[in-house]
Amino acid sequence: RMVAAVLAGLSLLSLLTCGYLAWGSRRGGAGGAPGSPLGEEPAAGTPSSQPHIIFILADDQGFRDVGYHGSEIRTPTLDKLAAEGVKLENYYVQPMCTPSRSQLITGKYQIHTGLQHSIIRPTQPNCLPLDNVTLPQKLKEVGYSTHMVGKWHLGFYRRECMPTQRGFDSFFGSLLGSGDYYTHFKCDSPGICGYDLYENDNAAWDHDNGIYSTQMYTQKVQQILASHNPRKPIFLYIAYQAVHSPLQAPGRYFEHYRSINNINRRRYAAMLACLDEAINNVTLALRKYGYYENSIIIYSSDNGGQPMAGGSNWPLRGSKGTYWEGGIRAVGFVHSPLLKNKGSVCKELVHITDWFPTLITLAEGQIDEDIQLDGYDVWETISEGRRSPRVDILHNIDPIYTKAKNGSWAAGYGIWNTAIQSAIRVNHWKLLTGNPGYSDWVPPQAFSNAGPNRWHNERVSWSAGKTVWLFNITADPYERVDLSSRHPDVVKQLLRRLSQFNKTAVPVRYPPKDPRSNPKLNGGVWGPWFKEDEKKKKKSDKGKGGNKQKKNKNKKKAN
Repeated sequence: RMVAAVLAGLSLLSLLTCGYLAWGSRRGGAGGAPGSPLGEEPAAGTPSSQPHIIFILADDQGFRDVGYHGSEIRTPTLDKLAAEGVKLENYYVQPMCTPSRSQLITGKYQIHTGLQHSIIRPTQPNCLPLDNVTLPQKLKEVGYSTHMVGKWHLGFYRRECMPTQRGFDSFFGSLLGSGDYYTHFKCDSPGICGYDLYENDNAAWDHDNGIYSTQMYTQKVQQILASHNPRKPIFLYIAYQAVHSPLQAPGRYFEHYRSINNINRRRYAAMLACLDEAINNVTLALRKYGYYENSIIIYSSDNGGQPMAGGSNWPLRGSKGTYWEGGIRAVGFVHSPLLKNKGSVCKELVHITDWFPTLITLAEGQIDEDIQLDGYDVWETISEGRRSPRVDILHNIDPIYTKAKNGSWAAGYGIWNTAIQSAIRVNHWKLLTGNPGYSDWVPPQAFSNAGPNRWHNERVSWSAGKTVWLFNITADPYERVDLSSRHPDVVKQLLRRLSQFNKTAVPVRYPPKDPRSNPKLNGGVWGPWFKEDEKKKKKSDKGKGGNKQKKNKNKKKAN
């Protein structure tokens, strides 16, 4: 009896994990919404010509960390979806979380939203500027139901910054950039700690059941799909926390990776394996509930991998947080029955800002003339193999980042101050100035030891004072041959383009931290702390003070 009880318990536990589910024709199952049994026929009505849009954003997945890029980590779901769709092999994002997410949701470069420096910190009174129209807002205009599950990281200091105020009908996930996968707690600094799991605008204490976030988010996605009418268009933005640190994963996902000695790489592999299975379950749910045939699934990483946290960008140079290819060239693909050239590879230039106009056009929406977008409609490029309308990418201009000591206007031919961190791509050419960040190539052998080992890394010792680099990325995607001294005319052309972009930049938004952000002052929860009433009160007090001063002045005059 005791053995039978143990086996029954193990059987129940296995059903709760994010393993592959045999959906078949069964009713019920993990993730099904209450009162919406599996196998139920879609509601009657005229099917929409507008496609269902499912955007899946992974966090910190390295360029090499997918099976079809030669990784030792198995990703059968991603490999299959990409092989049957279109692989994006000249696809760029930003080097960190907030920048990529802001550009996805607005279609604008960072210099045009004021978020060109670093990320939005939990204690900063900062968020994606409210005057920017967002992708879900535009989709709602043309009848889409919009839902977000996962990591927001676009600011929350005031209620108006929350996902449900920026175009999403529902939100389930975290507001910050990272946190514990099981407890959903995050400490920004010693003593500044709080809970970070939300359902719409409130802390989701009821969901705090110690479930691993990848599994929990997948179950939520299944519930949304089960309860929505597939004859009406849906936009589902799934921003998984994985594979961002802290490196945590359910035990059973380590089974295939015990041979990896490096503990960070082993944990990272387990996290990615769980993520791959979760995406399989999302795809199965799309099929089961009648969405798949009219759906577009887009998969993207938000930036390059972090080798010290288990990620690999080999053979690309650099890592997350840098403007080398390893920081900004991402894993990406589109899978859809609506694609014309299925099973192909797109080598045309595509950037994360392009999803905004591309998806709005596919949704039969309108892009207002007064919205100055930096993205392009690239659907024909992806679906039909046509040339990309994009010929350049401003990777960024960050006037606040630590200046390169030897940078100068002279080094920039009087066109540009090369002390400033910037990077730009024009056709085949890529130019970097200032301090581009960690520049090693980190081969697979670097993960062969139990601890971090940089002896395997390849480095180049640049001449002292170097602040300008030029590469032909088409011929040299690994950035091994600097051509800046050989092609000064090309350098000047790209510096002029940088200067032109810089003239359109808005001021940087990077305020100091606000002590009112401490979760201790907000019931132990990270959340909006800036109250509109306080702002009005201050204005009112100021007005009263001004009236008092006027009265005193009049009194003096009368005397």
